[in-house]
Amino acid sequence: MMDVILLERIENLGFMGDVVKVRPGYARNYLLPQRKALRKTDANMRYFEAQKAEIEARNLKRKEEAEQAAERMAGVSLVLVRQAAEGGQLYGSVTARDIADELKEQGYTVGRSQVQLNTPIKVLGTTEVRLSLHSEVSVTVPVTVARSLEEAERAAEAEAEAAEARALAEADEAESEEAEALGDMGLEPDEVLPADGDIDAAPTP
Repeated sequence: MMDVILLERIENLGFMGDVVKVRPGYARNYLLPQRKALRKTDANMRYFEAQKAEIEARNLKRKEEAEQAAERMAGVSLVLVRQAAEGGQLYGSVTARDIADELKEQGYTVGRSQVQLNTPIKVLGTTEVRLSLHSEVSVTVPVTVARSLEEAERAAEAEAEAAEARALAEADEAESEEAEALGDMGLEPDEVLPADGDIDAAPTP
């Protein structure tokens, strides 16, 4: 394991200034080249303490830029056309690089490492993919893989109808629960309980 000094908050790892142990490959391939951490040495500890205020200011600026990017990406969805077998299994797969490239085509700069895709997508359908724009800012984008744009549109319409049906079912269930609760109190659904201040005090015998 290797000890490093975090230069920003890293999810599931620590906060800026923390000294943590990580796998050497993770440090060399990601944390160090991305300037998210420094190898722990006496010289680097002194550097961090001397530059702490400046590092915090840079982190704040990057976070604000990421928040602005997240706002611009609200409502973004991706459609990737791929060939697939009859059962929906793709001839190949959709990777984080594919998603980053498609986002770039739409005018969004997102690196492959920012696409949080644990395993490649290997079947048709829609997958919610998390994009880590900053260690403290993320956005979720629906990625639909279909044989054609027309198929993707049909799938989107079917999902919208299903979502509407779920919302109606939830509303009906809430209404039924409310009616049942009122029934337990001996009230009809259209009756309203008086406010505390409107209840007449019991007459004194």
